Amino acid sequence: MSGVPSGAEIAAAIAAGKMSALEVAEAALARIEAGNPRVNAFTAVFRDRALAGARSIDQRRAAGQPLGPLAGVPFAVKNLFDVKGVVTLAGSKIKRGDPPAKADATAVAKLEAAGAVLVGALNMGEYAYDFTGENAHDGNCRNPRDTARMSGGSSSGSGAAVAAGLVPFALGTDTNGSIRVPSSLCGTFGLKPTYGRLSRAGSYPFVSSFDHIGPLARSVTDLALSYDVMQGADPHDPIQAARPVEPAAPDVDAGIGDLRLAIAGGYFEQGGTDEAHAAVAAVAAALKISRKVELPEAGRARAAAFVISSVEGATLHLDRLRKRQGDYDPDTRDRFLAGALVPGPWYVQAQKFRRWYRDQVSKVFREVDILIAPATPCVAPPIGNPTMVIAGQEMLVRPNLGIFTQPISFIGLPVAAAPVMPAAGLPIAVQIIAAPWNEAAALRVARVLERAGVCSAPPAVS
Repeated sequence: MSGVPSGAEIAAAIAAGKMSALEVAEAALARIEAGNPRVNAFTAVFRDRALAGARSIDQRRAAGQPLGPLAGVPFAVKNLFDVKGVVTLAGSKIKRGDPPAKADATAVAKLEAAGAVLVGALNMGEYAYDFTGENAHDGNCRNPRDTARMSGGSSSGSGAAVAAGLVPFALGTDTNGSIRVPSSLCGTFGLKPTYGRLSRAGSYPFVSSFDHIGPLARSVTDLALSYDVMQGADPHDPIQAARPVEPAAPDVDAGIGDLRLAIAGGYFEQGGTDEAHAAVAAVAAALKISRKVELPEAGRARAAAFVISSVEGATLHLDRLRKRQGDYDPDTRDRFLAGALVPGPWYVQAQKFRRWYRDQVSKVFREVDILIAPATPCVAPPIGNPTMVIAGQEMLVRPNLGIFTQPISFIGLPVAAAPVMPAAGLPIAVQIIAAPWNEAAALRVARVLERAGVCSAPPAVS
């Protein structure tokens, strides 16, 4: 295998006895030690746990016992997932005084049950309220494509670690775009499943009614493999407990001949750079899409998402804001404080609009199966830049990197982010948006684009 092998390649080689899980884990730990200082993706490395997990895989293979689909594949998790014996930081200073987690998050446990080997925890935006990857407590997470640029957030370490080839896949979360933004800026595939599809038990919340978990990976196969093993009902997740969802294994190689495809028009054609729209055009050409469909009132959906995010986020943090304001990143603190001042009727109205918007978008998905839209309005901005210029208009970076992602997660639609490498030399992704519970369709489209060479993760840079 040349370069950094994929998770699927690693699992196949270990199952065939061509390499041991221990040597794979040792190689991953060596890559992290050598490459992490450049990108600052990891906040903790679990060397002992990784080596113990790898030895267990090798012992199972030597005994002729069945191995899981991710046997021996190294992975890392955003540091808001509980890892037994480790303090769950959530990118903050305040939580460093918390006791260590007593158990692994459900998603972590399921990945390890499938044979994956946990190697560390990853940098993130404070309390997941971030699109940039800039963290005042753990330092900025840097983009492997250009370390002077943002990695995107809030799953910043997840995007950077995968793009740098430090791990084949990583676990992140997405509330308003926190998987799709780093996927776009760093150049990885990412999946935000349907709201409620994967258990969030053992992950620190940001906005409970928006929070999703999902993987980032360098290939669609790895994305689908990691997503699939995390499926299944979990009584510890209140959303899943209320409405258990049967697992649906994605067949990413099934083709797309039966799918009705369209470009998201209107709102999604505005407010982006030439690179963002060129990425959509390249995908449309490859898929031979000419049809355009508008999501009604997508701009209002984004505004309502801001209201709900700020109110629910602030409510969670009110006590800490009263007692420990000085221990927050000032940007995070000020947005939570603003959310605490939002009038109650605004929140109620935003929720009413949300129901209306969900109904309208459901009508759109009676006519199409997939919508293609930009993931971010631009390629990765320089670290420290508070503003950017988009279509001749200066706007703030931190909130507006999610201009195209927020109207989608607002109603929990499944989305695959697929990276395109435009002429500028930095990656930027498209969103492949599907109807609820149809992650498989989005992954099938991503796989076709990957095979065609239109969407692919750039060579690993560590």
